[in-house]
Amino acid sequence: MAAIIEVNDLVKNFGAFRAVDGISFAVPEGAIRAFLGPNGAGKTTTIRVLTTMLAPTSGRIRVAGHDPVWERGQVRRAFGIVFQDPSLDEELTASENMALHGVLYGVPHKMLRERVEVLLTFVGLWDRRDDYVKQFSGGMKRRLELARAFLHQPRLLFLDEPTLGLDPQTRSHIWEFVRHLSQERGVTVFFTTHAMEEAERVADDITIIDHGRIVAEGTAPSLKDQTGAASLEEAFIALTGRSIREDEANPADRMRMMRRVWRGGR
Repeated sequence: MAAIIEVNDLVKNFGAFRAVDGISFAVPEGAIRAFLGPNGAGKTTTIRVLTTMLAPTSGRIRVAGHDPVWERGQVRRAFGIVFQDPSLDEELTASENMALHGVLYGVPHKMLRERVEVLLTFVGLWDRRDDYVKQFSGGMKRRLELARAFLHQPRLLFLDEPTLGLDPQTRSHIWEFVRHLSQERGVTVFFTTHAMEEAERVADDITIIDHGRIVAEGTAPSLKDQTGAASLEEAFIALTGRSIREDEANPADRMRMMRRVWRGGR
């Protein structure tokens, strides 16, 4: 199966600091790939490069067959993204948030109305479409963000900690939606999480990064076999150590990056 993400020898420096240190990996189209690592390991920086928010220092990258540096428009149309931190306008209704996203991505008006109804119905929010987002629970907001991310029917979804802080029922609903997109629509899903049981249950394959380098790749069973661990969490700790890490990016940084994507800037 052809790869929708291809990364070869990716390096990203911030001055003298090397955040990503020559990593290479590929993600087949239609797969669900978990991208795991401790805080500060290079996950967020890698996703920023893949989603055109940062230019690489060196390396070759292709997302949906396009170069994120020189073909940013084509790459951006190919993916949807859900950030770890809230990105909705809480002074708008659910429908208005969806409509704004549709306008930004050039979804035709008639098609936009149909997709909004289908997606809000699927995530269980159609009956709340005219309510202001500020009235929503955290789980409802996350479901709305997922529906919005798929509104322009991208081939690829980037999910950054999509279930952080959510109750088990909402987490289950979100992963059901993700599996539906992968199995029924052929959408590729590239997600980060610190919930190892979710990665073990949902991901087809797992890439583990630490200190800017890929330290392991494979299925959950193969990683457990490699480390002699009984669970993916034990395998993860065996591969990355037990030291506590600093966060790679704060919420303000991520919000600024998201606004750049919507406004078309670097």
